[in-house]
Amino acid sequence: MENKYEFFIAGRNRNKENILKICDLFDKYNISYYCFLKNEDSWGYGNKNQTQEEKQREFESLDLKSDIVLNLFNQDLEGEKSSKNFLLVLPAGKAAHIESGIAYGLGKKCYAIGEYEATDTLYNIFEKIFDNENQLEEFLKEYKG
Repeated sequence: MENKYEFFIAGRNRNKENILKICDLFDKYNISYYCFLKNEDSWGYGNKNQTQEEKQREFESLDLKSDIVLNLFNQDLEGEKSSKNFLLVLPAGKAAHIESGIAYGLGKKCYAIGEYEATDTLYNIFEKIFDNENQLEEFLKEYKG
């Protein structure tokens, strides 16, 4: 499959503010990416007046096989398959960690940013875990250059 994006950015909806800051860095260096938060208006649930927590609770109450859930699943999986690299923004939930495993299994270079709660052998799938945005920005400068 052809790479449409340089990076797939994963994280948890409850960490939206940090994820969007990371997206801004990619925009700054004109590096293409797929981020589930960028298609938020097309999710088919929630509204702009809800808090992230309210939106997340509404999503979690949906049936697993609902059209909304399946559509989002397919969009995200397609975005991941068509990305060259993977970036996990920590803290992240179960779904984002599953996406990390998918990316690794697809042979993508995997990276993470942020603090992880505890050492886990499987975090060795990441080529690098950046401590902060400054470290990621230095990497992106080199990546772009």
